Amino acid sequence: MNVFNYPQPFTLENGVVLPELQIAYHTYGKLNANGSNVVWVCHALTANSDCVDWWKGLIGPSCLIDPEEYFIVCANILGSCYGTTGPTSINPQTGAPYYSDFPTVTIRDMVKAHILLREALGIEKIGLLMGGSMGGYQVLEWCMMEPRRIEKSFLIATSPSESAWGVAVHTAQRLAIEADNTWRNHDAHAGAQGLKAARAIGMLTYRNYGIFQDTQTDPDPEKIDHFRASSYIQYQGEKLAKRFNAFSYWLLTKSMDSHHLARGRGGDLISALNTIQQPTLIIGIDSDILCPLAEQRFMAEHIPHASLIEIGSSYGHDGFIIEAKQITEHLSHWLKSC
Repeated sequence: MNVFNYPQPFTLENGVVLPELQIAYHTYGKLNANGSNVVWVCHALTANSDCVDWWKGLIGPSCLIDPEEYFIVCANILGSCYGTTGPTSINPQTGAPYYSDFPTVTIRDMVKAHILLREALGIEKIGLLMGGSMGGYQVLEWCMMEPRRIEKSFLIATSPSESAWGVAVHTAQRLAIEADNTWRNHDAHAGAQGLKAARAIGMLTYRNYGIFQDTQTDPDPEKIDHFRASSYIQYQGEKLAKRFNAFSYWLLTKSMDSHHLARGRGGDLISALNTIQQPTLIIGIDSDILCPLAEQRFMAEHIPHASLIEIGSSYGHDGFIIEAKQITEHLSHWLKSC
């Protein structure tokens, strides 16, 4: 992991000023002589900048997005807890971590930080900008913020504005965190139990009825407690609580809620999408109940140079990181045709 330090004030969309900024990032491969081989990956909610690790089968040696061919960049998002400035960072004005005092951030703030890193790395053009779920939110914003820098984009399991369904899910998750009586403590482990519950709520939207029935149904009809599905959900909550932070989770769900491409751009989502001129591949997943196909179809209808592929998967929203074989096939074909 690399770290870019920006020792100047960074103004957020809400007007709050961070005194300085730190951005954690990974790069793979080398920039070619004419700078034409950049692939920038935007990550989702609880991921990090090591995209080779979490997008296995699509990015990495011998994969479609291969560092032997491309210069791959992925930056940890503003507000996360994996090295970029966020709630667990030290506030230089107080000498203590921000924790619950960290200000609200938006997707645009995240992209603004990405742009600072792009400039620092000397990248003039991004050949392919790609991301799924919340990563796709960043891709869409960036295509609008720097239209001449982005040549092509790839979106999967994402949308141009947060849905009422998404806001409701996130609100339920934050309520779970807020119900933890340690939540407002200025401590790195504050809200950990609430975070487990928030993750449990999230898992119900990342997967779906069918996959739970297939993988978590107990074979013993005599059982009256300690069900497989219950153990699975508890395991997922504990797993996240060990690697993530409740303050960041709370904050980042807020940033997703405010995602709307037409905010400050006339308010009309169709008109905003019409301005995106990059060739764009959109993939939707038929079993996704968090970002359903209707959202990808809407984008494909209104982004002028968009292509839509609908794939089958039993994994729901999580299919965007699981179905690497299908994604590779369609993305490879599209890249060759552009």
